[in-house]
Amino acid sequence: MSVRALDVIRDEHRALAGMLASLRTLVRDWSRRGAVPDLGVLRAMLFYIHAYPERLHHPKETGLLFAAMRAREAEVGDLLDRLDAEHARGDEAVMRLAMGLIEVEQLGATRLASFADGVEHYVESYLRHMEIEERFVLPVAERILADDDWTRIDAAFAGNRDPLTGHPPEETFRTLFSRIVSAAPAPVGLGAPLRPGGAG
Repeated sequence: MSVRALDVIRDEHRALAGMLASLRTLVRDWSRRGAVPDLGVLRAMLFYIHAYPERLHHPKETGLLFAAMRAREAEVGDLLDRLDAEHARGDEAVMRLAMGLIEVEQLGATRLASFADGVEHYVESYLRHMEIEERFVLPVAERILADDDWTRIDAAFAGNRDPLTGHPPEETFRTLFSRIVSAAPAPVGLGAPLRPGGAG
């Protein structure tokens, strides 16, 4: 069965949205209730975003899907430029959050509010980014790209193996994903639900 790149992209967006929701829930509960989460799980979640969406998903969107769209219809260029710029800043944003978490660990709760604000901004920005892609970019791609475009793009995205979309994790990442799934709250994990209001 052939793999459609658009299906892979949408599946990966859903997986990432779930990861972001769980990350935000943990940090909100920590910030508002003082319920210190498993910091190793927070680090693992940030590393997932670095290893999969930033290193695997975004480069293919930018280098293949967006490039093919520009070649077919110049009018989409401004929007794609904006999304590409956000892709380019993505890994730096993850690293800022990782450093913010280290600051909280090493310097104490006085840094927690800043870290929590950073997580809120990051999650909202990322969700907006994916919403724009889903509402505007992907429908245009379906309309304007030719079969030969899709042959190349589909083949590239068929190699994506994000464990949060149902693929078994690579051996190197098996422990990482076991930790995330066992300890993170829903929707991405099986950890105990947080008390009502923790994500309020």
